[in-house]
Amino acid sequence: MNRYTWRTGTLEGVMIVVALIFMVPVYVLINLSIRDQTDLSSPLVPTANPTFDNFANAWAQSGLGQAMVNSAVITVVSVLLLVGLGSLCAYGLARATARWSAPAFYLFMIGLLVPFQLGLVPLYRNFAALGLLGTMVPLVIIYVGLRLPFTLFLYTTFLRQIPAEYEEAASLDGAGTFGRFRRVVFPLLRPITGTVIILNGLFVWNDFLTPLLYLSGSPNRTVPIAVYSFVNENTTVWPLVFAALLISVIPVLIAFFVFQKTLIQGFASGIKG
Repeated sequence: MNRYTWRTGTLEGVMIVVALIFMVPVYVLINLSIRDQTDLSSPLVPTANPTFDNFANAWAQSGLGQAMVNSAVITVVSVLLLVGLGSLCAYGLARATARWSAPAFYLFMIGLLVPFQLGLVPLYRNFAALGLLGTMVPLVIIYVGLRLPFTLFLYTTFLRQIPAEYEEAASLDGAGTFGRFRRVVFPLLRPITGTVIILNGLFVWNDFLTPLLYLSGSPNRTVPIAVYSFVNENTTVWPLVFAALLISVIPVLIAFFVFQKTLIQGFASGIKG
């Protein structure tokens, strides 16, 4: 039976057109980043004499190396804390049968509705009083607190799909609550853990407002702040600016391709409500 109909061909054609439309800005970004600064031809015209000097100059002038280290430290520490705290708390919420478990879950979900901007000024004053402004500590604390409700939502909804019978064998072997979680439950959370890592990692890596507020005036710049400063200093040198933008997204692309499989599995099987 031939399942390839005119409707299938039409859908494929529409998807190809949409993909080409989305690829136009990416093409312009790459095309200009490899173009000589004296080349003033249209951004849509392919570059005749491509050069990679813009990448070397952007790397040397923008300070992206140290900014990537700072962003990587903040992102890795924040995501590890979110995975550890979120999975443990969700395990308790999903398996507890007491009356308080459902209200406690919805209490955490209120955090998804509260605008983060309401706490910017009080948090800034508290961190200033503690002498933590200009360090990475406030950012890690803020990101963990801000993203924990979302992480709990993902883990709890996924855990409720896993039958508790999987843990009974470990219980018969004498494993305690933490032992069952470490040996049985956490390995089963691999798909949703990949989703948690990608979504939270992207949020932390790309955040602009929080590091601009808490790291201003310090050498601990993150990637968005370094790119923002570099763009302000080179507003008319677009090949250099676009080369810096491409360098800044390389770590995100690498992380996405590494966790691509688990991310798709998490979306396909974990978020069923």
